[in-house]
Amino acid sequence: MTGPYGAVSTSRYIQLSEGEQKHHHHHHHHHHHRTNAAIDIVYNNLAKTTMHFNAIFSVLLSCGLAAAHMQMSWPYPLRSPLDPQNKGSDKDYDMSNPLDSSGANFPCKGYHKNTPWRATVEYKAGESYNMSVTGAATHSGGSCQLSLSYDEGKTFKVIKSMVGGCPLDFKYDFEMPSDVVNGHALFAWSWFNLVGNREMYMNCADVEISGGSGSRESFANDYPDMFVANVGNGCSTVEGKHTVFAHPGKQVTYAGGLDASSPPFPICS
Repeated sequence: MTGPYGAVSTSRYIQLSEGEQKHHHHHHHHHHHRTNAAIDIVYNNLAKTTMHFNAIFSVLLSCGLAAAHMQMSWPYPLRSPLDPQNKGSDKDYDMSNPLDSSGANFPCKGYHKNTPWRATVEYKAGESYNMSVTGAATHSGGSCQLSLSYDEGKTFKVIKSMVGGCPLDFKYDFEMPSDVVNGHALFAWSWFNLVGNREMYMNCADVEISGGSGSRESFANDYPDMFVANVGNGCSTVEGKHTVFAHPGKQVTYAGGLDASSPPFPICS
């Protein structure tokens, strides 16, 4: 954020201060006025990104600077505090927290069970899209997957894996495959952080898909299961060791020094 906004602030600040030098001869007054103008510019820039900053600040305040808590910001997940159509108690202001380590709210923090269905995005099979995350990312990253469920969250099938360095980029492109199933689906972002507590992060969005050539049977057979760990299921990741998915699916990107030859880890049945 600092790059573009810093640049905007600086250039506008210089213009204002030059203009004021013509009108204000008293050094003290001029200095005071210029400072206020600069502050106004900072606030104007903040206002433009209020939603983004609020998300970051709330995470910083609740978790401390080192927290790696993140949330999917697009498509809007169930109960997202960023979704303008969610009102009051519909918003989970702890959306960036990981799943309960007991597995009690796996998958989707349980929201797929108690939230009225409303698609926040419509996807056409075979088209390219992007998804995004927000929060106070550490520089450690981890590994993420994008998955779909057509059976109300009983099974999730992976359409893309980002192995290493995720979610340091905040925005990820993916293709909605041509052979997906049409209709209502849950679109999930899951993340296994590299540094910090052994956790699984997962947010799910209600989505509508059209144009797909697949059946439920073909989709279930052709796509791997989402990797699940750290939720009381007998599989755990290891602090400081990259999660490398054994079955990453057809769309895979690598970062953080990993590549297609990196051995799968951890190995869980």
